[in-house]
Amino acid sequence: TWHSNKGESLLFSVLLQSCPLQADNLTLAAAVAVAECLAGQFSLNIRIKWPNDVLIENKKVCGILSERVVTDLGDAAVCGWGINVSTAPAELPVPRATSLMMAGLPTDKSALLAAILGRLADLADRWDGGSDLRAEYAAGCSTIGRRVRVHLDEQAAERASVVGQAVGVGENGELLVAFGDKVEAFAAGD
Repeated sequence: TWHSNKGESLLFSVLLQSCPLQADNLTLAAAVAVAECLAGQFSLNIRIKWPNDVLIENKKVCGILSERVVTDLGDAAVCGWGINVSTAPAELPVPRATSLMMAGLPTDKSALLAAILGRLADLADRWDGGSDLRAEYAAGCSTIGRRVRVHLDEQAAERASVVGQAVGVGENGELLVAFGDKVEAFAAGD
């Protein structure tokens, strides 16, 4: 569960009809859009934590979820964001979280929403035109290049976690982790 006090966050979902992106890749594109819009002209360390969190100075400011849906008009995707905008330190859900206000960033929700949606539209158009945005995502992702422990779903009975080096992002947004002499793709994990 999650909670947001009235007026403190920018919480929105977007339905993309005829979405050119798979849901996992839509999450990656949305993370790039948010990170780039927050970075703007500021010199803060704004990065993406695979697959769906945006961090300011290593503290979570945004979470993103996407899923494929079927509508009367065909396949579509829903992408939802939650951005801590004016949340005070005492109101944060965990110590590893922050808000735009706490980071000294602008808190105009309308301007931020317009910027994110505009950037997401650009990225979706590029993807639809054949561009591969994984390198762009990887360049802004704090997970790539680090030693990681991927905690797997409880149903993965053969192993609870995998430790290795995060080396990239797969074709469908998976985290590529090298361990031993192989690279394995993880579509889900913490």
